[in-house]
Parts: sequence; structure tokens; C-alpha cells
Amino acid sequence: MKIGIPRALAYHRYGVLWESFLQELDIPYITGGETTRKTLEEGSKHAVDESCLPLKLYMGHVSALLGRCDRIFVPRLRDMGRWDEFCVRFWGLPDTVRGTFAGARLLTYELKSKHPLLQEHAFLRMGKLLERGRFAAARAYRYAKMRQMEADFQRFSHERMGLRARGMKILIAANPYLAHDPVLGGRLARLLRDLGAVPIFPNAWNPELCKQQSKQISENLYWGFQRETLGAVHLARGQVDGVILLTAFPCGSDCLANELVLRRVRDVPVTQVILDEHQGEEGLRTRLESFLDMVSGRRRSDV
Repeated sequence: MKIGIPRALAYHRYGVLWESFLQELDIPYITGGETTRKTLEEGSKHAVDESCLPLKLYMGHVSALLGRCDRIFVPRLRDMGRWDEFCVRFWGLPDTVRGTFAGARLLTYELKSKHPLLQEHAFLRMGKLLERGRFAAARAYRYAKMRQMEADFQRFSHERMGLRARGMKILIAANPYLAHDPVLGGRLARLLRDLGAVPIFPNAWNPELCKQQSKQISENLYWGFQRETLGAVHLARGQVDGVILLTAFPCGSDCLANELVLRRVRDVPVTQVILDEHQGEEGLRTRLESFLDMVSGRRRSDV
């Protein structure tokens, strides 16, 4: 049995965990390629009209894996505890994929608690579906957890180095599946570097610390990824020169969280970039140039 893993949505947070789990169990797997414009175009053909941009990308990645593996890995992610929920798109992701691609065979697990034992139990059930013993699945999960922690620390260290770099530092405030996708946040980061700025991602701060500090902007927000973004914005004050909020059209949770930042953060320049499948690179570059000019003018006035 060969498992296909779409390189989209929660892959950008848990990809190392999933791959290491399958690798340790000696399960053959393939990971989808990097996102391209073709991926987005293909996903848009399959997704329903009201789908958000990341979901369209995900459908494009699933489509690219069909016929190349025996099962597609599609997790059902609900929450990491009280006040730490995933968007409802994550809740119903396996059902959405099944409804979109008739006959697609899936491998899934359900995450609905922050408790370590319950998280491990979800992977033990997945190990059973893969015809592996309980002991082997438990060992594989603990190994995968360690590998994920190592990867998180490496990314954290890399982003902290960016905060110490010279030049205008701009926080790209977005959840992982926007920030680290090559066509979405990755394109924005590349353009910022071309314009002489240093892009910083929320990974520069501990996710749990970000969730705690998000209360400085909103005490009632309950989506985990968006709380991390708000917390990163708060912690970045005094460390970055500007903030770019990424909103994936038409994501309601992104719109709400970013509107809170626009209304309540006044001590650092903030702008919002709404991403959709029709946005051209030249228009995005023009917006970034204008924002960086404004930030540069503020820096000179502060001096």
C-alpha cells in the first residue's frame, strides 16, 4: 500500500509528523509536489464555488496524487482543546474530498483533543488501519513527534536569525498553510526580498506563547491558527518595522482575525493583502512597494 500526502493545508504544520510516522512503520508514501499555478487551476476546477483559496489548492494537490498511490492521506482536524479549534473546513475535509473525487480511497485520523494520550491513540488507530501492531505504531508516533519538534525548532531558529538581520523587517502575519505555501506567502516573501526587505514569519515565536499573547488583541477568538497569528503580531511590536496581514478569499476566520488587528494595532504600520486565484504578481509588487515606502518614511521620521 502506497500513501499519498497532499502538500497543502495542515501539511505545512504537521507534515514531518505524518511522513516520519509512515516512514518508521515502513509504509511507502509519496508527498505531492510544491504548489504551482497549475495546481491552483486544477483545484479550482474541482472545488465548489464558495471554497476558500487554500481548499482549492488542496483539491489541486489531491487531484495530482490520484492514480499515483493506493490511498490519499486526509486527516480530520477538529480542535486542540477548548478555545483552540480548527476551521470547519478541516473538520469536514475527508468528506469534502470523498464528495469531490468519487471512488477516492482515503487514510485518515481524527484530532479532537490536546491531551497527549488521546493524540497518540488517534495514531494507534491509524496504525491498525495500516495493519501494524500497537507497539510498532506507538513507537512510530513517538519517533515522529520527536522529528516534528526538531523541525519546528529549526524553523524557529531560522526565523529568529531573521529578526537579528539588518534591513527593514516585515512580519507576514498568516497561518502556516498561507505563510509557507510557495504560491501564497512564499511568493510574498520572495517579492519582499527582491525589494530589499527581510520577511519574518510567525514561526519566530513559540506557537503556545503566541496563543497566550493573542488575548492582548482579542480575548474571544477561538481558532487556533488565527490566535497564533494575532499573538505573533503582538509579540512583533518593537521587533519589526511593518506587518502584512494575509487573507485568503473568502476565508471568514482570516477576515475576522485580521480585521481585529487592523482596528486595534496602532503602533506599527499594518496592511492587508487579500489573496485569490486571479491576483497577478505585478499588482502585488506595486502594493508592496507602496507599503515599504510608507514604512521607510515612518522609520526616517522616528529617527
